[in-house]
Amino acid sequence: QFVESDDDEELLFNIPFTGNVKLKGVIVMGEDDGTHPAEMRLFKNIPHMSFDDAAREPDQTFSLNRDPAGELEYPTKIARFSNVCHLSIHFPKNFGAETTKIFYIGLKGEWTEAHRHEVTICNYEASANPADHKLEQITPQTHFIS
Repeated sequence: QFVESDDDEELLFNIPFTGNVKLKGVIVMGEDDGTHPAEMRLFKNIPHMSFDDAAREPDQTFSLNRDPAGELEYPTKIARFSNVCHLSIHFPKNFGAETTKIFYIGLKGEWTEAHRHEVTICNYEASANPADHKLEQITPQTHFIS
């Protein structure tokens, strides 16, 4: 089984994670012909990325070699991919065919549970309500020194 592009050689994968991932490497398998992708562009933390968004600067770009056996691992810049909750992989071109075929994408890294903050409901007073701020009566005392 494989994924094949529709009209041209471009393919885009959006991969959401259920936690935070420290991405260390990527493996891409294709056929040993012109349909194998020739370039891979990685984008982190852009949910619902589209082909229009692919025009922006990627977090990392790789020139790919034909790898029908999945033996080549492309290492990522770990400092840049240390806290990924969504990964987008864009394949802009291949080795000359009209469409691109991908049989396997492998991701190597470490997963940790996401620490998400719940929504906090806060009330702010525009002006203080004196009834909310009860104070004991303060009686001034005078001290005389003789």
